[in-house]
Amino acid sequence: MSRLQDNQEKIISALSVLYEETADLLHVPSTISQVDREDTLQSDWYFEFYKDYVSKNKPLVIKNGCIDCPAYGKWSIEYFRSIISNKEVTVAITPNGYADGIAESSYNGETTKYFILPEEKAMKMGEFLDNIVNPQENYVCYIQKQNSNLNDFPELSDDIGEGYSWASKAFGTEPENINFWMGDQRAITSMHKDPYENLYCVIDGSKDFILISPTDLPYVPYEEFDVAKYENVNPCSYKITRELENNVQASIKWIAVDPLDEKSIDKYPQFEKARIYKVHLEKGDMLYLPSLWFHHVRQSHGCIAVNFWYDMEFDIKYCYYKMLEKLSD
Repeated sequence: MSRLQDNQEKIISALSVLYEETADLLHVPSTISQVDREDTLQSDWYFEFYKDYVSKNKPLVIKNGCIDCPAYGKWSIEYFRSIISNKEVTVAITPNGYADGIAESSYNGETTKYFILPEEKAMKMGEFLDNIVNPQENYVCYIQKQNSNLNDFPELSDDIGEGYSWASKAFGTEPENINFWMGDQRAITSMHKDPYENLYCVIDGSKDFILISPTDLPYVPYEEFDVAKYENVNPCSYKITRELENNVQASIKWIAVDPLDEKSIDKYPQFEKARIYKVHLEKGDMLYLPSLWFHHVRQSHGCIAVNFWYDMEFDIKYCYYKMLEKLSD
């Protein structure tokens, strides 16, 4: 056994003891809890939500949690064609559905793994919808711009509003970002974590989440990858380039394992120790995804979703996770 492997084994052993001794503090769930929309209508729901889930950093599925949102039952391909067909939108294009994730590229007989950004194209909403209705091989379209991209759709903002009052009370703040998502069923969001409290609402279609608690960070393998970008993606070919914009870093530390790929899992045996939770959201369902939870996302074809990002608290839990991060380096 190499010195590096020996050190890794010692760290994992020490962390196992740490988990046992701090189990009461961490509130790691055995399953993902679920409540019904009616629970959120109670006057004290915001307090119960904070006490039982936010303060404990525990995910929660709220069945039918967003059916009162005007967008529910209204947003569809046909509706978007009727009101914003000529609107210019920014679309992420990839040949394989993996945007902002790890992909391989072969050149002169050598295969290299990169963290690859999607090609971003401006197109009419009608053209994007055509690509959803009639998907082309090796050409996957996804609206995933984030950073409050719902602001790019003022025609739709009244259908969403400013968020949920009980959530704003619990988090002590209004949403910092409201994001609009729509895309191809082949579009997959690779495993990652966000420094936000997240309310994720499925307006149409369905979503499948794979979740891992931030307390299992030592079992989630990271590697350093050079950053590249897709260019000139079309059904016949594409290009991978390392010519990046000035504000894009040249390399990034990213999660190396793909939870859908057995070969990838076999390569990182420590990942088998990670506690994995699977969550399926139907149309109208809402997921509270606490800050720093790892998540991997798939969707049905033409799925439409909106999520609300709230600032996280940099409290004792955050300090604990940062300590794990340092120990795992």
